[in-house]
Amino acid sequence: MEINTVCVCGAGTMGSGIAQVAAAAGKSVVLYELNGAVLEKARAGIAKNLQTLVEKGKLEAPAADHIIGRIRFTSSVDDCVADLVVEAIIEKMEAKTALFARLAGLNGPQTIFASNTSSLSISALASTLPAPGRVAGLHFFNPAPLMKLVEVVKGKDTDPAVTEALVAFTKAVGKVPVVCADAPGFIVNRVARPYYIESLRLAEEGVPFETIDRLLEAQGFKMGPFKLMDLIGNDVNYAVSCSVYEQMGNPERLKPSNIQKERVESGNLGRKTGKGYYDYSK
Repeated sequence: MEINTVCVCGAGTMGSGIAQVAAAAGKSVVLYELNGAVLEKARAGIAKNLQTLVEKGKLEAPAADHIIGRIRFTSSVDDCVADLVVEAIIEKMEAKTALFARLAGLNGPQTIFASNTSSLSISALASTLPAPGRVAGLHFFNPAPLMKLVEVVKGKDTDPAVTEALVAFTKAVGKVPVVCADAPGFIVNRVARPYYIESLRLAEEGVPFETIDRLLEAQGFKMGPFKLMDLIGNDVNYAVSCSVYEQMGNPERLKPSNIQKERVESGNLGRKTGKGYYDYSK
């Protein structure tokens, strides 16, 4: 299963980052997004990222032009035909299954369907489709152009050849694949829950966000938990916490924090909205 063409569905931060990574590796890419404003923002963001690399001397200008030239930006679902379809839309199972069901009818029998979900069950997602063996998880981390790790997640029905193809693809685009079984939070988000949740518990007890971040960064963490949640997006991080909590049987130690819930409900999602635990509007 050789992967030469890639369709990324969802042009938000993760989707546009994955599209850039694939195009930089020489793949022909379709970036699909219904919202025209989001699609144009993605186009501008990728162009800006590439220009930054040119200015730093890490990329030649003609190469940057070739990379963005390999990406087809579209709002038509009929254009979503490729060897590999990567879903990077809202973290809701119903939306993901509906999208894949639609795309299954547009693509051939060899197309691989991969979800960039942070925590939802790949097995459950695959079970709704006519060919569950062609479905797997392909979990990039933010920001996708910089972060090396990619989790390749095997559902209970994922064909071994699909896993092998995704491992080869991940290496081909310059990333480091880690194969894991479908489980709540996979590897990274399962391990990371205490980092976030215990920090939020301290905040509930009155310890300032800045203090917690500063102390953990002093212990060697590159970014404190509140800065990291703001970077990821509090909506995404909270959804993952809820998903892992529910899939693990609602243990008290993994209970999502009301502090984060309130930020999500108020629209203070972090860097992407200008305010989260910190104010980025200034």
